[in-house]
Amino acid sequence: MWNQVYNPFGSAPLSTIAAAIPVVSLLLMIASGKVKAHIAAIIALVITNLVTIFLFTMPANMSVRASILGIVSGFFPIGWIVLNVIFMYQLTVKSGRFETLKRAVGGVTADRRLQLLLIAFSFGAFFEGASGFGTPVAITGSILIGLGFSPLAASGLSLIANTAPVAYGALGTPIQGLASVTGIDPYTLGAMVGRQLPIFSLLVPFWVVWAFAGFRGMKQIWPAILVTGLSFAIPQFLISNYINPWIVDIGSSLISMGSLILFLKIWQPTELWLSPALRGNDESARTMAPAKLIDPTPLAPGELLNALVPWIILCVILLIWGTDWFKAAVNPIFTWNYPVPELHQMINKVTPVVPAPTKESAVFSFTYASFTGTGILLAAIIAGLVMGLSPGKIISEYGRTIKLCAYSLITISAMLAIGTLTRLSGVDATLGLAFAATGVLYPFFGTLLGWLGVALTGSDTASNILFGNLQKITSQQLGISPVLMAAANSSGGVMGKMIDAQSIVVASTATNWFGHEGTILRFVFKHSIALACLVGLFVMLQAYVYPFTAMVLK
Repeated sequence: MWNQVYNPFGSAPLSTIAAAIPVVSLLLMIASGKVKAHIAAIIALVITNLVTIFLFTMPANMSVRASILGIVSGFFPIGWIVLNVIFMYQLTVKSGRFETLKRAVGGVTADRRLQLLLIAFSFGAFFEGASGFGTPVAITGSILIGLGFSPLAASGLSLIANTAPVAYGALGTPIQGLASVTGIDPYTLGAMVGRQLPIFSLLVPFWVVWAFAGFRGMKQIWPAILVTGLSFAIPQFLISNYINPWIVDIGSSLISMGSLILFLKIWQPTELWLSPALRGNDESARTMAPAKLIDPTPLAPGELLNALVPWIILCVILLIWGTDWFKAAVNPIFTWNYPVPELHQMINKVTPVVPAPTKESAVFSFTYASFTGTGILLAAIIAGLVMGLSPGKIISEYGRTIKLCAYSLITISAMLAIGTLTRLSGVDATLGLAFAATGVLYPFFGTLLGWLGVALTGSDTASNILFGNLQKITSQQLGISPVLMAAANSSGGVMGKMIDAQSIVVASTATNWFGHEGTILRFVFKHSIALACLVGLFVMLQAYVYPFTAMVLK
């Protein structure tokens, strides 16, 4: 047995600096733009092993085994999702259906700002609710690039938009994970998150359009943004507080998409933005024209159905794949669990992170039938056949997709290896304890702890599992509601989703913008920090200031 060490230098500041070396190294290499993402990830993984072995005293064999576990877990399920989503997109392009979809979206509105609301925010939220784990960014990024958005706009804005829905992603998986480590009822946690995020569900659509079009461009379409935000935020609150935390995103996104489409039948901006250029990036390419000059040829009902069929097939299959009854039916038959020798239950998480020594699990669970990526692959094959592609063309397109995604899959696997290793070595917990030492300011910094967890692991679920119990213990010691701070971990975490390396690689892959991960990171980083701090300030109000304190569940 090996006990995790959280203060190897006997000095909290020095130990915190040591713990930050892996993630800081990774982000600096990516942000520099001088090191390719897959090379940066591999170098950072080596650095992480050196830190865990020589500074945090983790046995070398455990460190290497944890890295290998993370590499495999990076491909299954996350890389598996990315590969098959891009495959699905490539098939729709090959069949010509994607061009029809572009006309369909243009039939709703030719304005790029409104397309961004419909696709990146509302449509993306649906896929976050149905499957999560990188799916929404992969799908919306590929659709936006297909609609003519610039690579930076398609990548960066998809990442910013995919924030407010994340806490309820994959049919409430982050909430379930949080409940599993805190012992707090998932309905209570889901309701508390539903008293924090709706204000940001209203804010994020404004934020996304402002990042794309500037303040003036945002102001021109504020009624549509308000409709989009309100029609998502209100159902998000009502469903999470009065129904359950599992269907929040799906219900809210469908209502939001429907409300925006109906609203655009009676309202259109007086001036349309027709170019995909991102404000501050090739601004001269943006053109505007009076709305009366835009007359997109409407699609016949049959054409519209043909354009939507592949995505309808995908939605139906993902909804089935995300249900508990489906997983319960297939997992007992199609599952291979592999406890990693000399690693599984050979590491103790100790105080003050947990009340008593707790053995860390290290099992690779190969639930291949219920992986979201498997559902996407099945949907892509069915859609390809429905679209009239021969089996030979489908297979050859899959081969091209593997070549297209190869470097990205290496990067994603290395990223998750870093996250797995920092979790099992206790390096993440060292960073968490630094946040926990902030006293009266803990509601703010505890929220940022959730943000850090997602930035490190790439998953709100993983961040909740990593820091959820620490949030509960620390808040109880400080006399703050543990429900508030456990929920804040998830709510703050969603703002870290846009800067985690895995999501950035997914975005660059979906938009075929390889080698520009640093550009994407630099664009989204300031938005991530600003929004996380706003969530932290709101949680501070809930902790100490009436009437916000009345929102807190016990």
